[in-house]
Amino acid sequence: KKKYTFVNNINFLEMASLDVFVGVLGKDKASHLLNRLTFGATRQEIDAFASKSVTEAITILLTAQTVPSPPIDSKTGLVWVVPTSTNSGEGDLRDFFRSWFYGLMYNAGTNSTEKLTFFLHTNFTAIGSVIDKSTSLYYQNQLLRKYALGNFKELALSICLDNAMLQLLDNRLNENIRPNENFAREFLELYTIGKGQENGAGNYTTYTEQDVQAAAKVLSGWDVDLTYTTLDPITSFPIGKHKGSPSANANKHDASTKVFSAAFQNTEIKPKAVVNKLVTAVDAKDEIAQLVNMIFAQEATAKNICRKIYRFFVYYNITDEIESNIITPLAQKLIANNFELRPVFEQLFKSQHFFDADNTIVKDDKRGAIIKSPLEITIGMMRFFEIALPNYSTDTTNFYKQILPVLDAMYDQGFDLYEPLDVAGYEAYFQAPTYNRNWISPNFLARRFQFAQYLLEGKAKNGDPWLLKIDSVAFVSNPNNISNPSNASDLVQELIDYLFPEAITPERFDYFLNILLDKLPAYEWTIEWNDYKTSGNDMAVRMQTDALLNAILQSAEYQLS
Repeated sequence: KKKYTFVNNINFLEMASLDVFVGVLGKDKASHLLNRLTFGATRQEIDAFASKSVTEAITILLTAQTVPSPPIDSKTGLVWVVPTSTNSGEGDLRDFFRSWFYGLMYNAGTNSTEKLTFFLHTNFTAIGSVIDKSTSLYYQNQLLRKYALGNFKELALSICLDNAMLQLLDNRLNENIRPNENFAREFLELYTIGKGQENGAGNYTTYTEQDVQAAAKVLSGWDVDLTYTTLDPITSFPIGKHKGSPSANANKHDASTKVFSAAFQNTEIKPKAVVNKLVTAVDAKDEIAQLVNMIFAQEATAKNICRKIYRFFVYYNITDEIESNIITPLAQKLIANNFELRPVFEQLFKSQHFFDADNTIVKDDKRGAIIKSPLEITIGMMRFFEIALPNYSTDTTNFYKQILPVLDAMYDQGFDLYEPLDVAGYEAYFQAPTYNRNWISPNFLARRFQFAQYLLEGKAKNGDPWLLKIDSVAFVSNPNNISNPSNASDLVQELIDYLFPEAITPERFDYFLNILLDKLPAYEWTIEWNDYKTSGNDMAVRMQTDALLNAILQSAEYQLS
């Protein structure tokens, strides 16, 4: 049932609203915004955003970033994706690439580019072990980053000839006399318009089997170019080449007229000219542009994209009210701006709905309603406790040495970066009805808890010393982190205020306080803390601060965003 608010005896129905949130953010809303648009914030960043308006905050978060330097081969000290020759195997290069991307996400600070790039990766999936060359992964990652705040339609067009995608979904095998429908099917179902209501076996309101077959013909005749010398004139990134290169003719492209179903208004796509049953590569590429234009002319495409945005950044459950009041106007915004993403992000992330300020109903709040991904757990935990990574440019070998155990720990938590189990991506972002609950199983949860313990002990999974360590005493001693560490209640309250998405009950607070006090009265903590400050011997207080942080980081509340 909807909540009614009475103002001056006038009855207002409280509904999901994209109206702009007005006023300064405050700590809770600043924390919520940063948690959803980055991989985790420090206390100082949260405090800085707390005094900003939502417009000021979004301006910072959506600031365009310079293109990062390419990944380095630690064995040679050289960039290897230009491409430069390397003696490293593909397994090592894939680890270099994944570590490089993790470092970019970690060091993004209060900019959302890397979070948005990862979001696009969850839609336009890549599976590293299926793709021969890590260089292809890198250029696809750069393509996603280029369009993170850009045009989704242009990205969809570019992805059709992306080397990694050509290989992942077998479109390099798609030829006029031997059609392969894999990419065409997923391009419709997963990447653009999505499945509508099913009308029959394989036929949906949004597309039909006829459309899959016709789209496959449009997309036929291309191959990977692992020399990376064929460049897209729009993006300047390497793309695949037509079969027939260096000839001007796309020899393996289907030159017929492709007829689509009523779902696409019976549109016909055909080459501009056919000579001796052949079309030029220019005309074959133009057909792909016609296909993309046809798909994006359907309102269902814009709505499907906006649902993906909503589920990733806000909440997985889209009710009829959300569909009507949030998804539909966002889709209209997307269409009106020719599929530019920035206006949609701005409208959603500035909205009262995003901040749970569009009604007074607590049970439908989105803050604290999403289970953090292993990326958000690991990056958020280390960033909050101010763990610095080795410098990537000057200490590359050590950087990889410290990051690889994190990638291993995330694998144990159910997330293998660039190795989703399905071409649809990582289950938490698409698998109904569980969505983000896929992050939690008894084993995955235990491994999350274990990661906190690794950091507090300064030891990696294999027991080796680890530079990535939480120094609990140094952290709480810093007045920028904890204002009054000698007061046990204040110390616990400040940690909870910044690490938990929602307030907790007095009973729950006492649970954490008692862990810090270790069954002693509160004044004993003050004495112990003052003794440490006088003597410099932190043994007693460290045992208790370690125990407190371990309990907080392993709590159910900390798993939520």
